[in-house]
Amino acid sequence: MTHGANYGEALTNTLLYFEAQRSGKLPSDQRVNWRGDSALTDGSDVDVNLTGGYYDAGDNMKFGLPMAFTTTMLAWSSIEMESELKAHNESQNVIAAIKWATDYLINAHPVPNVLYGQVGDGIADHACWMRPEDMTTPRPSYRIYEQQPGADLAGETAAAMAAASIAFGSYDKDYSAELLRHASELFEFAKAHPGVYQSSIPYVSPFYNSSGYEDELLWAAAWLHRATNDQIYLDYLNEFEGTGGPRTVFAWDDKFVGAQVLMARVGFYVYFH
Repeated sequence: MTHGANYGEALTNTLLYFEAQRSGKLPSDQRVNWRGDSALTDGSDVDVNLTGGYYDAGDNMKFGLPMAFTTTMLAWSSIEMESELKAHNESQNVIAAIKWATDYLINAHPVPNVLYGQVGDGIADHACWMRPEDMTTPRPSYRIYEQQPGADLAGETAAAMAAASIAFGSYDKDYSAELLRHASELFEFAKAHPGVYQSSIPYVSPFYNSSGYEDELLWAAAWLHRATNDQIYLDYLNEFEGTGGPRTVFAWDDKFVGAQVLMARVGFYVYFH
């Protein structure tokens, strides 16, 4: 890396990091060439193709909640910074980074009220530091569904799909529509079946315990409103106006600030138009 504040180079390296975190069958244009195919049987225990997506960090786990939040943020960045990304020839790489996640999330949502939220055994995985290409640790798949819900996981995944549908609007309209359908279904699932996902997937508790689900529902509604301009999502947001209050953090477990920012944008538009 060159000396000085070269933010264009930092952007490129950030996107290369995501390529280094890829799971599954890698594409021919993979730029991080020291990585190879890995976890090609993920989901075979439940007869669902759960290959792809991103490993969480320095481990070989796939955790749905932080992966979905990362996807939402990538999509938001691509929407708000599209001209800057194009100026640095990175717009296609950002879209590819988003799609690597959303292809996985689509597969993880095989029917309206089922969503797979974890692949791998976190305890066994963290006890064995191994390249993903060589791992031999168990790869169990865990889901939420009507009887074992997780509105936080479903809500964040809905937000990711809705935000990504906007990002893909000018690139692939059919794929954008598919993402929006999944987002709508997941939001309805989350609304109808409240609760935190670690109650249904207890194996995630040592790693990504959720503090609540209300913020994810508002975050998802805000993104769905932006993607569709449908009044039903604005009505939902207005119904819970004031929820969350002032916050000091915006992160994978607290999205109130993100929802507030999105809705402030709507308020400014209405006021000035």
